[in-house]
Amino acid sequence: VQLLESGGGSVQSGGSLRLSCAASGVGYGGYCMGWFRQFPGKEREGVASIDGDFVTTYADSVKGRSTISRDNAKNTLSLQINSLKPEDTAMYYCVACQYCLNGHCKPGYWGQGTQVTVSS
Repeated sequence: VQLLESGGGSVQSGGSLRLSCAASGVGYGGYCMGWFRQFPGKEREGVASIDGDFVTTYADSVKGRSTISRDNAKNTLSLQINSLKPEDTAMYYCVACQYCLNGHCKPGYWGQGTQVTVSS
């Protein structure tokens, strides 16, 4: 599976962004998919996941202001984040999970990442 993110950029606090991920390779519809992010000097952390039954899970830090979605016909994954805060500034990665357990994605394949920068 190959993953290519887009949609990152610079936005002011309170704004919104929609991140997209185009997947290629076999079996996309069967994968649990997720978004991770990485702050400078920190390890990557899960942001949201969506499984093959479209069940979604969110990290507490983005819950209520984010929506993860997938289109299996187009092999795409999206993450809409609203009410962005400076602390959302990070590199965001699209992930095809090895599996999801209780909504937690075990990363399998990674995209190259897209930078999100939120200014106050």
